[in-house]
Amino acid sequence: MTVTRFAPSPNGPLHLGHAFSAIVAHDLAREARGRFLLRIEDIDGPRSRPEMADEFRRDLEWLGLEWEEVPAQSTRLTTYDAAARNLLERGLLYPCTCTRADIEALKPRLGSQGAVYPGTCKGSVVDLGKPAALRLDIDRAMAESGQLLWEDALAGQQVADPREGGDVVIVRKDAPASYHLAATLDDAADGVTLVTRGADLFDATHIHRLLQALLGLPVPRWHHHPLLLDQEGRKLAKRRGSPALADLRNAGEDGRAWAARLRRGEWPIGISLGKPHI
Repeated sequence: MTVTRFAPSPNGPLHLGHAFSAIVAHDLAREARGRFLLRIEDIDGPRSRPEMADEFRRDLEWLGLEWEEVPAQSTRLTTYDAAARNLLERGLLYPCTCTRADIEALKPRLGSQGAVYPGTCKGSVVDLGKPAALRLDIDRAMAESGQLLWEDALAGQQVADPREGGDVVIVRKDAPASYHLAATLDDAADGVTLVTRGADLFDATHIHRLLQALLGLPVPRWHHHPLLLDQEGRKLAKRRGSPALADLRNAGEDGRAWAARLRRGEWPIGISLGKPHI
């Protein structure tokens, strides 16, 4: 059975880019007579606003979508802790006290997900009096896992290349888990068989496939859909003030009509559809 999901973070209102992503996931599940899940990813510290989750539900209902809700991330902290301890005890994680400024001062290589950590703290004695993240030792992890494959519905079969992103953070300084660890564990716990999300997360999937191998988790398929872009070719984003669904809803707009337009590819003026990652 196809089980897919929409997993927003309650740190700001949903916009048309979120609506498009939710509709894609919803319709893929319905076409396969499968299940469409809603998961609230609410472990981003003070940025998470619990009241936003109710707004998200109203937005999805306004769009005419039907879903099953699964437990929010904040209910799963013991699962994240157990997985991190497992990796740490196997020597696959190491503490890192570097700040973002420290890393940028080293003029690191830039990857698709931003600055690639140069491994400053790996093999070093760090000051545990400072806040520390836990990073994945990619070389050791890859030596343990061997070559891995994964499949995207649009781009086809991929050879996992997690080294491109460097030693990524698995447990953040300010949160119980990184996106990489939490989303991977959650999808397994929720029985997700098709991970539907934007093309901007395509490269993150290399890390998620590695974590699945290291933690003995089931391997889904992925569907990385194109993104809605603004006039400058940037993905729609909360921080850039992209039009909120709640504003359209509160103005009396017809949500089902908006969903129909998005399905037909009738983008509002100033918005376009990007290219898939193929």
